[in-house]
Amino acid sequence: MKNFIKHLFLLLPFLLLTSCFDILEKVNVKADGTGEYTVILNASKSKTRLASISKMETINGKKVPKRPEIEAKINEAARIFKATPGISDVKTSVDFNNYIIKLSCNFKKIENINAGLEQLKAKNIIGKMVPTRIYSQNLTGKSFTRNKISTFKSDYDKMSKADKEIFNDARYISVLQFENAIKSQSNAAYSLSPNRKAVKLETPVLDLIFQKKQIQNTILFQ
Repeated sequence: MKNFIKHLFLLLPFLLLTSCFDILEKVNVKADGTGEYTVILNASKSKTRLASISKMETINGKKVPKRPEIEAKINEAARIFKATPGISDVKTSVDFNNYIIKLSCNFKKIENINAGLEQLKAKNIIGKMVPTRIYSQNLTGKSFTRNKISTFKSDYDKMSKADKEIFNDARYISVLQFENAIKSQSNAAYSLSPNRKAVKLETPVLDLIFQKKQIQNTILFQ
């Protein structure tokens, strides 16, 4: 599970040295199926601790990555996404003062994001356990699906107590925005916006590991 989180979110190993970080995954879909995908890693709540750690060579037996290493991984992920058919306008930003990393891109259809993740896996930028068929959409059927992912509880159970602590205060946020109004959704854990054009899931990462909350959701449009 540790490697899953690390590799899924653009290999920011600093997140693996603190339990206080947020992962925001945002999808904005237009009526024709095109849209924008964004993932943000925010460890600003731990920036003082991370600033101290960044000056060290190792911590708890783990090598502390330096700025050039982090930037190189992010740039490689961006290069691969840019080369994926259907994906365009790839942008990345890194704030080393507040420890926030952002990657965004446009897509012709949401399945392009799945293909981009497949390419990252093929190039060993993300781990083999990372799910890649995350989203699907049926324009004719007026539906959008956030697919189910496998549980990684068995991996978590094998971790040391110290490694498990990195997830104690970690949070995951998923925001799905649409041009069309939502008729219904299959997962009530997602809150529906007043204008019925967005849903949001905010949960501790541990709740996903222990499956106290499910991430999958099928959304039907009016």
